[in-house]
Amino acid sequence: MEFIVISGLSGAGKSSAGRFLEDIGYFVVDNMPALLIPRFAELCMAGPAQNDRVAIVCDIRGGQTFDGLFSALQELESMGCAHKILYVESSPETIIKRYKETRRLHPLTKNGRTLEEAVHRERTILEPVRTRADYIIDTTALSTAKLRGEVLRLFDAGEEHTMSVSVTSFGFKFGIPIEADLVFDVRFMPNPFYIAELRNLTGLDKPVFDFVFSYQQSKDFMTYLQRLVAFLLPQYVEEGKTALVIAVGCTGGKHRSVAVTRALADFIRQKGYNASENHRDMTRAQ
Repeated sequence: MEFIVISGLSGAGKSSAGRFLEDIGYFVVDNMPALLIPRFAELCMAGPAQNDRVAIVCDIRGGQTFDGLFSALQELESMGCAHKILYVESSPETIIKRYKETRRLHPLTKNGRTLEEAVHRERTILEPVRTRADYIIDTTALSTAKLRGEVLRLFDAGEEHTMSVSVTSFGFKFGIPIEADLVFDVRFMPNPFYIAELRNLTGLDKPVFDFVFSYQQSKDFMTYLQRLVAFLLPQYVEEGKTALVIAVGCTGGKHRSVAVTRALADFIRQKGYNASENHRDMTRAQ
């Protein structure tokens, strides 16, 4: 059984780290008292196989001494339950700023301490835990997405988490898709609408597709678009993004945007990503 103990400074991102572990299949319990850890581990070891990846968050909320945590971890070892400690920290200035922004109370301000005093006091109390930690993540300069990526790197290296990409065609006269992360305008391309034999076809039909890409500006655009997308996709994956929506628009969403969407989705799949292809206004435009 994989048993992860998440600890660290209040406001540093422990709960977020727990949620990211939950996303990759861990059973996560937040704010567990140290005395309950061995009993909880026993239940998990005796339970079904889906409880073989477990994480608990244990921090200052459970008491101002961590002797109980160390005793609990020693008992886990005697039970044959291997464990790792993930320690999440951040600079005092960053934690103070986060508490002021959220207007939450720090657990150690209840005894009349100022927020700054509470943050420094907690850092001192938790130093023994930090010393014993197997992994330390400093979230001072990390976005939530970067923290997620770091958690995945540490605890899910054996699994491949490919970002899903949705490529959607649309017509500008019907509005830009609100879920779009990237929007590309292809209204500069020659319009098949003005060709009588192509007007009632769509960009999925070969005559329209061939017409759109028979022009040099269309070919050049796809070359630059593919280079841009090939650069962006791994950057988004590294940032921790799990889903990306690319919207391609023409006037009515029936011809040019559909053809480009088909070509772009095929290119993204060739790059090894899970890409879906959608045509929001292709039928509506008729």
